[in-house]
Amino acid sequence: MKIINSILHMQALAISPERGERRISFVPTMGYLHDGHASLLREARKLADVLVLSIFVNPMQFGANEDLDKYPRDMERDFKIAEECGVDIVFIPNATEMYPNGFQTVVSVRDISMPLCGANRPGHFDGVATVVTKLFNIVRPDIALFGNKDFQQLAVIRRMTADLNLPIEIVGMPIVRERDGLAMSSRNAYLTQSERESALCLYRSILSARALFDSGERSAAVLKRTVCGIIQNEPSATIDYVEFRDAETLNDVEVIDNSTLLALAVRIGQTRLIDNMVFGEKPGF
Repeated sequence: MKIINSILHMQALAISPERGERRISFVPTMGYLHDGHASLLREARKLADVLVLSIFVNPMQFGANEDLDKYPRDMERDFKIAEECGVDIVFIPNATEMYPNGFQTVVSVRDISMPLCGANRPGHFDGVATVVTKLFNIVRPDIALFGNKDFQQLAVIRRMTADLNLPIEIVGMPIVRERDGLAMSSRNAYLTQSERESALCLYRSILSARALFDSGERSAAVLKRTVCGIIQNEPSATIDYVEFRDAETLNDVEVIDNSTLLALAVRIGQTRLIDNMVFGEKPGF
């Protein structure tokens, strides 16, 4: 497994004649890897000849007073997971090289980035789209894998890739959950034990919404009251949003069907967690 820090070195490998017909699969991350990341890496290993993992805590997607400085990091553990998953190259650029003095170019994906997390985190998806575009230009992958937990992020990247005619296949992978249903996230490390138990209200509310849907309820307003009621019963939980959106366009919907996304953002104490479900898909572990 190679560790590469230089953009020019990574780019040179990606476009070198030695690459030949070998396909590159790519999993971009901010590190602090968990089983959710590992599921992406294992699938990516099957899909191409060369597997590249990037680890970069992207300052451009963090807003003022967000957790850039305290975002969890454990490079030794990340390397261990990468090796176990068969990664060929770990690309770890630094922020100074990614965003040198005078940097002023931003990739902005307009409408689809505006609701949900975009409404609560202004500029966040500009940062995501910009860094992913840069990473795509550096790594030159044939296929890139992202987790469905960050549903809006995946939608933004799909839209950006199509709009910019990038010759990259974008693959979304299912949410990986803990045994009790909590969606795996690097930010789960912030939770105290009591907060960790409170955080289960997200998945409980999703299952309750699914049960209502399966029983024939189609009103977004009715399902939203149920979801909000479950979350609000947890004293440490504060709702950022509970929304029902078309899974492709992210447009608001009033009547639920199999293409409807239920998206949640909830603060448990000081930690902001997200989760989601598309009603046409069974929630699982």
